[in-house]
Amino acid sequence: MSDRQRQPGVLELDELVAEGVSPWLDGLTRGHLASGCLTRLITRTGVRGATSDPAALAAAVETDDAYREQLAGLASDDICAADAVRAVAAYDVRWACDELRPVYEATRGLDGLVSMDLDPRLAHDAESAVAEAEQALRAVNRPNAMVKLPATAEGIAAIRECVGEGFPVHVTAVFSVARYREVLDAYGQGLRRALADGRRLSALCSVVSLPVGLLDAEVDARLERLGTPDALALRGQAAVARARHFYRLYDDWFGGADWRSLAAAGAHPQRLMWTCGTEPGPPAPPTRYVERLVTWGTITAMPLPTLVAAAHHLPLSGDTLMGRHQAATEVWTRLEHLGIEADELARTLEAEHAHRLATAWRDLYAAVDAGRHTAHRA
Repeated sequence: MSDRQRQPGVLELDELVAEGVSPWLDGLTRGHLASGCLTRLITRTGVRGATSDPAALAAAVETDDAYREQLAGLASDDICAADAVRAVAAYDVRWACDELRPVYEATRGLDGLVSMDLDPRLAHDAESAVAEAEQALRAVNRPNAMVKLPATAEGIAAIRECVGEGFPVHVTAVFSVARYREVLDAYGQGLRRALADGRRLSALCSVVSLPVGLLDAEVDARLERLGTPDALALRGQAAVARARHFYRLYDDWFGGADWRSLAAAGAHPQRLMWTCGTEPGPPAPPTRYVERLVTWGTITAMPLPTLVAAAHHLPLSGDTLMGRHQAATEVWTRLEHLGIEADELARTLEAEHAHRLATAWRDLYAAVDAGRHTAHRA
């Protein structure tokens, strides 16, 4: 998989891990599991976690025979659609958790994690989100499983309540510094409640993801519509600049006095994850974000093609985020002078993400339902 000289026992992405970055697979499906792909990524490449995706799962359920046997077992009329979808998703996450369990144990719960989606409609109500998170985690029944919750205005309360209940949470779709600060505050409030209720904070883990690919795609499209030399010169810079802002806030928040008291009780920092998403178009290399978002204690979640490209060739130049806050501010100041306003942009991206997520879940329900009906007729 690599063109580098690799010593026995050295994994393809060890250089990235040595910089403090954990590589995760983004878009887990049963095909990655049944084919042995995830096993190879862990043992040869150094993958240290995985995330599910409802759009990828819906497409896989429609086309991959690996789901057929389970769908036949779920064909009974006694099983409701929500339970069937949860069962399909939980099967994949449970299998991936078992594959990653050695990583989870070797890192004492820092890595080896697998995050699964919840129906986004539930995130609008904290009580419903907590109930669904509990059911999903019970269905997986593995200590290294996490639940995903979007960082919408309504989702902040759900994040706080789930952390307070002791559930590992992957916070998704954070596009603005203001929203990220709300997520950090919700995490801290949830931890304090969990501590007051006698929960063991060392068993709680959380990550929060910035979809860098989506952010750049939207900003670059606006810059190209402007078409001026100043606008075109800023293409491909917005997401990295925003990541540097996020890391500065992360560093400040987890270096504060409030956090030190939680850390003394065993709490872990909520790690930042960069979600690459779709491949950047030419001439940008597929590993653009992997190379440009390097600092200690972070995660980069990559689709399989990007993982393969990173394992084959990944030029690294040390930490790219620490101490770069001023340069990031200059980028966003120039963007705002061009009429790209950060808060409006974040609201647009949040709404678009919510729409895509709702569509993906409708497709997933339809795919599972169609598979069950096919199996029932057979």
